[in-house]
Amino acid sequence: MKQFNRYLVTAALPYANGPVHIGHLAGCYLPSDIYVRYLRAKKADVKFIGGTDEHGVPITIKAMQEGVSPQDIVDKYYAIIRDSFAAMGISFDIFSRTSNKTHHETAAAFFKKMYEDGLFEERESEQYYDEKKQIFLADRYIIGTCPKCGNEKAYGDQCERCGTALSPDELINPHSALSDAVPIKKKTKHWYMPLQQYEPWLKEWIIDGHKEWKNNVYGQCKSWLDNGLQSRAMTRDSSWGIQVPIEGAEGKVLYVWFDAPIGYISATKELTQDWENYWCKEDTKLVHFIGKDNIVFHCIIFPSMLKAHGGFVLPDNVPANEFLNIEGEKVSTSRNWAVWVHEYVKDFPGQEDVLRYVLCSTAPETKDNDFTWKDFQDRNNNELVAILGNFVNRTMVLMHKLCGGKVPPYHVELKDEKDEAIVAMLQQAKQKVGDALENFRFRDALAEMMNVAREGNRYLQEKQPWIVAKNLESDPDAQKLIDNCLHVCLQLTANLAILMNPFMPFTAKKVCHMLKVVDRMLDWENAGSMKLVSVGYSLRAPELLFSKVEDEVVKAQVDKLHEGLKRAMAANPTTSEPTPEPEPEVNIKPEIQFDDFAKIDLKVGTITAAEKVQKADKLLKLTVDLGFEQRTVVSGIAMHYQPGDIVGKQVTLVANLAPRKMRGIESQGMILMAEDKDGKLVFVNPSDTVSPGSGVS
Repeated sequence: MKQFNRYLVTAALPYANGPVHIGHLAGCYLPSDIYVRYLRAKKADVKFIGGTDEHGVPITIKAMQEGVSPQDIVDKYYAIIRDSFAAMGISFDIFSRTSNKTHHETAAAFFKKMYEDGLFEERESEQYYDEKKQIFLADRYIIGTCPKCGNEKAYGDQCERCGTALSPDELINPHSALSDAVPIKKKTKHWYMPLQQYEPWLKEWIIDGHKEWKNNVYGQCKSWLDNGLQSRAMTRDSSWGIQVPIEGAEGKVLYVWFDAPIGYISATKELTQDWENYWCKEDTKLVHFIGKDNIVFHCIIFPSMLKAHGGFVLPDNVPANEFLNIEGEKVSTSRNWAVWVHEYVKDFPGQEDVLRYVLCSTAPETKDNDFTWKDFQDRNNNELVAILGNFVNRTMVLMHKLCGGKVPPYHVELKDEKDEAIVAMLQQAKQKVGDALENFRFRDALAEMMNVAREGNRYLQEKQPWIVAKNLESDPDAQKLIDNCLHVCLQLTANLAILMNPFMPFTAKKVCHMLKVVDRMLDWENAGSMKLVSVGYSLRAPELLFSKVEDEVVKAQVDKLHEGLKRAMAANPTTSEPTPEPEPEVNIKPEIQFDDFAKIDLKVGTITAAEKVQKADKLLKLTVDLGFEQRTVVSGIAMHYQPGDIVGKQVTLVANLAPRKMRGIESQGMILMAEDKDGKLVFVNPSDTVSPGSGVS
């Protein structure tokens, strides 16, 4: 395997024609930041490059809509986008923009070298022209009636109402969006890059050389190459953009997808005088993080440009994500169907890591995925609060209560198998998290981190230092046993800070603050160590890492989504409402009589122990306290819950069900479960805690 001495990581340049939403975050900015934070923790030489794409038709369209200049638009949205990323902890080394001088000079020089090397084809073609404004019209500047749905405000490239892809020639009664005049066809000259000439090289480089790329990336590239590439114009008729730097090209600018990726190079130039080390030395690993709609540009067009120009490294990987939908519908900025990052930061101050966690947990790594506010609430309350936050808080509270607020010593003579198992688990977790991050499997890496917290809860529950404390006067080893347990839990807490840091950097710093350790403890080499906090050191008072998200907060956010849609529709009647989710199919079993139901004895029980059933992936063996007795119940919920997560949870049990043997274990009842819309099993339990053995009627 090739060895790299430095890393250059880029995240797609968003158009500076509007704010960024959580789909953007999930698509490439959060994954790239997680990857870079991991590399920094490993002390790698890495540069993280970002910025805004400030040329192209979307900018001029937005300027036209708002009645201002394109420069006004990019200045406004550059600041909003930059501040949104900063607030969410996206840790670019530089966040530049393609309208600045360095970029104009770099892109123009890149084009000129290719032109002087004879790498372009000069062609004339007929394009739509507005005689009144004396300007060639990009497809988006042409409006007419959609031949599919009759929308009278369809654009020359797409109908926003029905979503049909169009060409200007297909529109009925086309007219200019700038002057309302009927456009004419007029000849114009442009410079084309003959991409078909690079097909043999691209096939060798991608199809043969990068089979490790994600299936969605590799498959899309193969499809493009199998269908054959065509020459593509690298210039456009416009007054906004980088002027084509050759004679006879007045009124022409560089095509935005020629110009924009060069922004990665120009931004690196701004960042460091040693920029050539990152772009021109073969021992650099270049990684582009993008969304799936940008695959062809980053995997075929830009690499072909780099190859044609010569002297640049090529991307080693392009881990593109799929799309993130919201509440079952595709994100639509024109319909205002989006969760905007700058608004989230205002609505949820101090909870940036919650969104980072949720978006990574549901990241569309291999297929489109869905963000819902209910899932946001569930993951916050049931995972961050109940598992991770719970373990750290219990550890800190018990340390202050039972060990005087200081890190207790570890008494080696009382070490047991459970302690050794925790150490082994940590070593494995470090390896698993690292391997997953190296291979861009961020969801898997996050799950492994969270599993460490689960194991910590399980360990603490098994050790029960609060029970051991009752024997302090009668058992001479009681304090030592408490010391060992809380020493292990504190070291585990410090390890969790290291493992969570790439995903939840703000929370990692909170943990470091409580433990009174410096940030360099977060270096990756420290993960797995059981000597991260010093014996006898006084620690700060515990702080809650996360707080519950209540139902009214979720409702307010869902209402906000729909209100935004209504405003967008009122402003532009051509937009369409999201398609409502289909009503769930109702399956009702045959009618029974009351006497039949009355035979069922439902009791509330509390799960006091849980473990996996050997050689049965779906089964958990539960011990359920019914107040008057303990029952053993085998339940098929192992694919939905970890054993440590459900100890202490109240459940509803069918108490008079005939016993049944499952995998050699006699199951003495059945836990009632419900299945949510995503197929996850959830407990049917009382909303308030009740005494075990209480009847359900």
